[in-house]
Amino acid sequence: MIKSSSLFVAVVIFFLAATSVASASQPSVYRVTDYGARADPKTDSTSALSDAWRKACSDPRPSVVYVPHGRFHVRNLGFEGPCRSKDILVRIDGTLVAPSDYSVIGNAKNWILFHDVDGVRISGGILDGQGTGLWSCKLDGRKDCPTGAMNLHIANSKNVEIDGLTSINSQKFHIAVTGCQNVNLRDITVAALGTSPNTDGIHIEKSTLVSVLNSTISTGDDCISMGPGARNVWIERVACGPGHGISIGSLGWKFQEPGVQNVTVKRVHFTLHRDD
Repeated sequence: MIKSSSLFVAVVIFFLAATSVASASQPSVYRVTDYGARADPKTDSTSALSDAWRKACSDPRPSVVYVPHGRFHVRNLGFEGPCRSKDILVRIDGTLVAPSDYSVIGNAKNWILFHDVDGVRISGGILDGQGTGLWSCKLDGRKDCPTGAMNLHIANSKNVEIDGLTSINSQKFHIAVTGCQNVNLRDITVAALGTSPNTDGIHIEKSTLVSVLNSTISTGDDCISMGPGARNVWIERVACGPGHGISIGSLGWKFQEPGVQNVTVKRVHFTLHRDD
């Protein structure tokens, strides 16, 4: 009887321990719809996404910020770190849509910004910058056009993964990586008209250990551009075009600035850009 009791206690302890470990390994999930986001054109979901991010960022456990299917309209978004956890997934199954009035975000540098984060993964979804109105303004030669906002900017961050993301119709650059270390982009799709001005697909500057893999970029400017301080960049299996190719440019604006070093480009397919 004593042995049976001891065995029962041991089984219970093992079960409780296993349950505790399994529970501890489950990430916290913060659904933006729980914070007021709605997939309709009349709802501004900016605050809902910001609130979900703040909850995830303050959680010491692995966390997920989840955007479900649907079109969610948002203004400028800033996802600020540092966060307590170095394991945060931003999972987008729907589409984030910028304001159709380009002046709302056009004077900001960024539409969506991740700043000072470590260990963040952005997966899936579509970013629709609705930049066609601003392109027309610039192509018409008007002097009152705002500079435009980038769809996605990763700044002063490290250990960032971006996969399965689609960026369309950005007002300016689609994706920018600046002041970062160890940023990996894969299975990225960028799409904008071949006549869209200054819509670089991916811009890398003052960053090291950046890779772009298995991606398709069609835009009106550089598919991938590298500015001062881009180091240890790996580009492989990328389809580029229409666009201006892969460029190392915008250098020499300052008398002293960091150079570009150790850039590898492999198995890239270029489609010629035609203006006719």
